[in-house]
Amino acid sequence: MKRPTLLFLALAWAGSACAADLLQVYRDALGYDAQYAAARAARAAGLEKLPQGKAALLPTIGLAANTTWNDVSATTRTSPAVTRSAEYNSHGWSVSLSQPVFRWQNWLGYQQAELSAALAELQFAQAGQDLILRVAQAYFDVLLAQETLATAQAQKKAIAEQLELAKKSFEVGTATITDTHEAQARYDLAVATELAAENDLAVKRQALRTLTGKEPETLKGLKPSVQIGRPQPEDMTRWIESAESGNLAVQQARTGLELAQREAEKQRAGHYPTLDLVATHGRSYSGGNLTTGVGSDGKSTTLGLQFSLPLYAGGAISAKEREAVALQEKARAELDHARRQAQLAARQAWLGVHAGLAQVKALEAGVASSELAVQSNKLGYEVGVRINIDVLNAQSQLFDTKQKLAKARLETLLAQLRLKQAAGSLSEDDLAAINALLE
Repeated sequence: MKRPTLLFLALAWAGSACAADLLQVYRDALGYDAQYAAARAARAAGLEKLPQGKAALLPTIGLAANTTWNDVSATTRTSPAVTRSAEYNSHGWSVSLSQPVFRWQNWLGYQQAELSAALAELQFAQAGQDLILRVAQAYFDVLLAQETLATAQAQKKAIAEQLELAKKSFEVGTATITDTHEAQARYDLAVATELAAENDLAVKRQALRTLTGKEPETLKGLKPSVQIGRPQPEDMTRWIESAESGNLAVQQARTGLELAQREAEKQRAGHYPTLDLVATHGRSYSGGNLTTGVGSDGKSTTLGLQFSLPLYAGGAISAKEREAVALQEKARAELDHARRQAQLAARQAWLGVHAGLAQVKALEAGVASSELAVQSNKLGYEVGVRINIDVLNAQSQLFDTKQKLAKARLETLLAQLRLKQAAGSLSEDDLAAINALLE
């Protein structure tokens, strides 16, 4: 007996050692999740706005070259007429430079590029926070599905024992057939519940696999006597204030408003003059000409300032300016909406955490009371003061309360993560704190 026992313990320990935890699942998702990969590529694209905006402030240099074969002839209108012809090659090259001296819209465009790059970083940071929440939700969904299945299996086992006891009691004449029928009905329902729980667990594990690309054999669950800490600070007003400024959606909306303001200034600058420094240098060569037949070689260099002032463009510049002002007001309204939504999210998450903690405490007491009720009803059934249905109801209440407790604990932890997200401070460290509660 010792060898099989030792083998069983070794296998159990190996299974526990190979169980995946929340941080491992999150890091797998970092490298696999398609939404996060898309956000990473979007960030890389957004950062390229900065060198594009800077390029409008720097000089542009161009090189041009040409070569032409010439076959020309001309006849004079004299008497007698004289015809001249020539065949020669001509070619040349030039280098041109243009440096903006005063183009206010270009400077505003550069400021917009800086804001666009900052916006890309904020959007990527939000994608990271969303990934944390999606991983935690999928992980906890699997844990809850496992708990539901384990509860269904334990309930089926307990009902089976009660069914067997009811049958024996009926055989010896100490109970009626009604007890057996009630236990059988409960057992059949427990079998159906177990099958539904198995299917739900398979679905939840597949959802987790979609995030990570892996399907771990087991997941670490919450410690049985886990104690969930209260959010710090415990003042809801301070969380709401943090959300008004730190929430990533608010920061994006604020950056969007600044972009819209720069765009309005940029369109207004369409009425302003522009001044550029222009320079060219080139050489040209001709193998001959029609008059003398002698080739030529020349070079030229120019340097100057080029001034331009728009006078009338059919009203397009003014229309674009009005459009940009309207979009600026739209961005301001979106910022107000983002702030209000952040306040609401922080308030809901804070209330969810505190309500969840209270619910967990109540359900822990409920589990203890239900366990005592099961023991009392079993004892009462044995001495004849309770009937079989009383025992079955007490067992059903116990398992239901245990499942509600597991769900309340997981939902409270998720509410804590949502509270951090509402405040804009959600990070991998918050997952690590929850991971420490697993075993």
